[in-house]
Amino acid sequence: MENPVGWFEIYVEDMGRARKFYESVLGVKLGKQEGPDVEMYNFPMSTQAPGSPGALVRMPGFPVGGNSVLVYFKCEDCAVEEERVVPAGGRVQRPKMSIGEYGFISLAYDTEGNM
Repeated sequence: MENPVGWFEIYVEDMGRARKFYESVLGVKLGKQEGPDVEMYNFPMSTQAPGSPGALVRMPGFPVGGNSVLVYFKCEDCAVEEERVVPAGGRVQRPKMSIGEYGFISLAYDTEGNM
């Protein structure tokens, strides 16, 4: 089995401060990424290298700290896994939605309150 994590997001309140921190600590330059109603800067990524890509995200109405890191698991059709969320004790926050050229996602909470 390949690595099941396909993407991660670290939610931040102050994008400038967060970018400075991660760029300083990791010695990398984050790149601006366009997204609907969000401000995103992604970490350097390569499809030829191991590991999962991800981004810093600032989105109105999404609290930071605590549970502000999202992990996206790879799958063929997220609607299939979404159907399993409620029977397993979780809840769907946002049903399957398009994220443009990147495909589709579903947002769900686990039994511990983690999205």
